Amino acid sequence: MPKTAQDGTTQAADAAPAITAEDQLVREGDIAGDYLERLLDVLDFDGDIDLDVEAGRAIVSIDGGEDLKKLVGDRGAVLEALQELTRLAVQQESGNRSRLMLDIAGWRQARRDELSELGTRTANDVLESGESVRLRPMTPFERKVVHDAVTRVKGVSSESEGEEPRRQVVVFRNG
Repeated sequence: MPKTAQDGTTQAADAAPAITAEDQLVREGDIAGDYLERLLDVLDFDGDIDLDVEAGRAIVSIDGGEDLKKLVGDRGAVLEALQELTRLAVQQESGNRSRLMLDIAGWRQARRDELSELGTRTANDVLESGESVRLRPMTPFERKVVHDAVTRVKGVSSESEGEEPRRQVVVFRNG
């Protein structure tokens, strides 16, 4: 039976609590974890799946056996493809577009550290020389990490130029 609130509106007595954005991200992580667990079983790979929510996105990490490096591929190509397939599986089940991030065998974190160092070193070189530097083509994930590192060095900026898949970061001196 509906309840009448003080303002005269009615509400269902058993109304479910609203789902928060964090709850939705946890659900995405759970769906992704189930999907990836089935994939690992089919491949007969060992791996521990860890789910987290960070910076407004679900993060799924798979760590464990040596076979997992095969799921990373050359420069993370297989990892990127698996991330897209996992996002599609989440979208199919939840009905929501997912920004889920997948890491396998710590590759993405190691790559993030390497790219952050590249961005900082390049920014400092540009600051010292005054000459702009165009980096090799990168994925959107890689470019974002480099841009973030460059912003931490005063006096230089960066922007992305070109079309996918040849889009590059250009670092230049301000002013």
